[in-house]
Amino acid sequence: MCLRRGLMVLPFMLSPVLSVSQGKTDSLRIVAERVNGIITIDGLLSEAEWQRPGFTSFTQRLPNEGAAPSQRTEVWLAYDDQALYVAARMYDTAPDSIIKILGRRDVSLTADWFQFDIDPYHDRQSGFYFALSAAGTMQDGTLYNDEWNDNSWDGVWEGRASIDAQGWTAEMRIPYTQLRFHQAKQYIWGVDFSRMIGRKNETDFVVYTPQKGSGFVSRFIDVGGIENIYPPNDFELLPYVTSRAEFSPHSAGDPFNNGSKYLPGLGGDLKIALGPDITLNGTVNPDFGQVEVDPAVVNLSDVETYYQEKRPFFVEGANIFNFGQGGSNDFWGFNWGGPTFFYSRRIGRNPEGSLPSYDYADAPLGTHIIGAGKLTGKLGDNWNVGMIHAVTNREYAQVQTAGVRQSVEVEPLTYYGVARIQKDFDEGRQGIGILTTYTNRFFDNQNLRDQINGSALVTGLDGWQFLDSDKTYVFTGWGTISHVAGDKAQITALQKSSRHYFQRPDAGDVKLDTNATVLNGYAARFTVNKQKGSWILNSAVGFIDPGFDVDDLGFMWRTDMINYHVAGGYKWTDRTEYYNNMRLLGAIFGTYDYAGNKTWQGYWSAYSLEFTNFYQLQLNYAYNPYSMDIRGTRGGPAVLNPTGWEIDWSASSDSRKAITLNLYGFTYQGGGGEQWQSEVDVDFKPAPNIELTIGPSFSRYLLQAQWVGSYVDVTALATYGTRYVFADLDQKTLSANIRLNWTFTPQLSLQLFAQPLISSGAYTGFKAFVQPRTFNFARYGNDNSTIAKDVSSTGRVSYTVDADGNGPAPSYGFDDPDFNFRSLRGNAVLRWEFKPGSVVYFVWTQSRTDNENFGDFEFNHSLNRLVTAKPDNIFMIKFTYWWSM
Repeated sequence: MCLRRGLMVLPFMLSPVLSVSQGKTDSLRIVAERVNGIITIDGLLSEAEWQRPGFTSFTQRLPNEGAAPSQRTEVWLAYDDQALYVAARMYDTAPDSIIKILGRRDVSLTADWFQFDIDPYHDRQSGFYFALSAAGTMQDGTLYNDEWNDNSWDGVWEGRASIDAQGWTAEMRIPYTQLRFHQAKQYIWGVDFSRMIGRKNETDFVVYTPQKGSGFVSRFIDVGGIENIYPPNDFELLPYVTSRAEFSPHSAGDPFNNGSKYLPGLGGDLKIALGPDITLNGTVNPDFGQVEVDPAVVNLSDVETYYQEKRPFFVEGANIFNFGQGGSNDFWGFNWGGPTFFYSRRIGRNPEGSLPSYDYADAPLGTHIIGAGKLTGKLGDNWNVGMIHAVTNREYAQVQTAGVRQSVEVEPLTYYGVARIQKDFDEGRQGIGILTTYTNRFFDNQNLRDQINGSALVTGLDGWQFLDSDKTYVFTGWGTISHVAGDKAQITALQKSSRHYFQRPDAGDVKLDTNATVLNGYAARFTVNKQKGSWILNSAVGFIDPGFDVDDLGFMWRTDMINYHVAGGYKWTDRTEYYNNMRLLGAIFGTYDYAGNKTWQGYWSAYSLEFTNFYQLQLNYAYNPYSMDIRGTRGGPAVLNPTGWEIDWSASSDSRKAITLNLYGFTYQGGGGEQWQSEVDVDFKPAPNIELTIGPSFSRYLLQAQWVGSYVDVTALATYGTRYVFADLDQKTLSANIRLNWTFTPQLSLQLFAQPLISSGAYTGFKAFVQPRTFNFARYGNDNSTIAKDVSSTGRVSYTVDADGNGPAPSYGFDDPDFNFRSLRGNAVLRWEFKPGSVVYFVWTQSRTDNENFGDFEFNHSLNRLVTAKPDNIFMIKFTYWWSM
């Protein structure tokens, strides 16, 4: 939950602690006064500072924008040499109706909330927010790009709430060590206050972004009167101790795994303020173990699965490294798949070196990070800067063959670096920035040089320009270049990878170069967005050169594309007796490769509606004319994409209720098959501090051309000397996300998560692709072709196919691709923040998987196999202690 978006409002009450200068709306000014007494943060507001008249001018944003709030709110602001103090009384005529939901820190809940926003740099673009629920749940985060927020930052501050006969109260103490500001004789900061009344779904602000407007931080009211304080020379130390026990299945005679492993850990993080504007975060022997597990995925495509970053060192403050997303408050994309220029999960990734044949092996699951440092803040005239430097260790696997052991290097010593600088001008009307990432590897093993890039450099320029004085239309853009270097074998493999497919025989724009030792490329994207008003407009054009590659420290799906879209719509924001708000949208879009092939095209429309009872409905429809799939044969000639259409819809019930329901459905018809997907999420709150979410989903894909493999056949002249084998696929997947959050106090919580997954795939009707740029296939077993199924004594199934029976074409074989995959992943995390910033974690993680080579979906059988599968169990205790000096 993050209350946000406001419009400046009218007269404020004067008080000795908080006063407001009257005048024009955009010149309103709050004056905070120094206090000398001790303020105890207990939520009771018993101190003398809070007995004076406070500030009460709030305006409703939702559900009735511009109306007077249904309940009165009074706030106070004070300061001393060490901290800023915020107090608020949320009057309520029905205090027994206050929604007092207790949740984990930063969790999103429909409840009663109070939030304080501050822009201490007074740059009208960035800041911090601090929020308390009526139950005492804390939220905090950063504000950036004027309207966006990021809850990954966890500050060390105090907050307490209390409920009484008049309503409820909130009290905060925010140390200056948690804020960043320039030193000055007198300080002018931007601030805002807001309140959510849960039972009414009402949000009240001092200033907010109108539903047809834009800008949030830029609307903040100034607070003055703060003087004779100094940005602290902060030094924070966060040492940690871990104890980890792993228990996993093992084979008899395995010299590397007896079923258990015990791993103690010791390290620490530090934060040093290098002056008032720059902060250095460092880590020694970092513990980058994840508290949450990654979801299980059955990936039958040729692209990598993207996983979210969950490690605190990389998550906190990550928005400073966002590239190409400044200025505009909205970025749309249709089949764009733009690159992520900094994907921090590359640091500490799984080793990529291959192993020789072996009987037993002990390979590391991740790359150890020797050390990492992060520098963030502002330089000079409000230049935002950020840098990350990290070094990962050389990693070795131990293998044993015929009783002989050897050590094999599987990952070289590697340096990763990221640098970002950005500045906006003229109150955010223009902006410019630069991002550079660099990866360099130091090899000891020649074999690794043939498998992993030696170095990679990416650098880019981004910026924005508002096109009118009212800041209604904004133009944004970015452009980048990439340079990857390595041995011939590795650069050849890179050109042939699924991101590039330079070996495509019918490609008119690329050619495989087996002598190359570098790969260079470029990419850019330009957008125009209408920031406010009832009418919506968003358009973009972007291109990614076939040789562009950011994957060493970034993430990307595709290259060789020129993409565009033009989208628009209308939004109704004035509440009626039937709805609170409504939107109608539409777009046309398309993608071409550099040879001019139309690789995707579509016409899209969407309708969304929120009823007055706060139920929501959304419906999307898209029509896709025929196009060319230049990747379907995975390096072979293009395949026709037949015409198709899709519909997806979602609906949700009132989030204020004890039981809420979210529904989702999707279907795609045509385009070489059909796809169906449905999801149900049920959220149940049996008590104010307990939340249970159960989200089952089921999907079925009936595909007419699922790739199986490619085989050299000089007689296949039409397909350039290769047979590309496909099959019909019937894939069924049943999964669920089950989560229990039990919060005992704002500082003590238990989280349980489980994800069971069962997926089956039945391959039938094996066939060969016969003519490029068509959707024509020759089924094996027809027209003199043959197919033979073989079952070995161990039950292994394989196929032998021949395109012309007794003719000159060779026969070739492949294993039965049918699969039945089951997975259960889950964990339990008990978190206790025994003092601000100091936490103890007790973690149990379990995972179990099972595979069989048949394609029928058999729920009972799969469930029994999953229950009896031997699990991997990990138990961990982590103790961290926060010092501030």
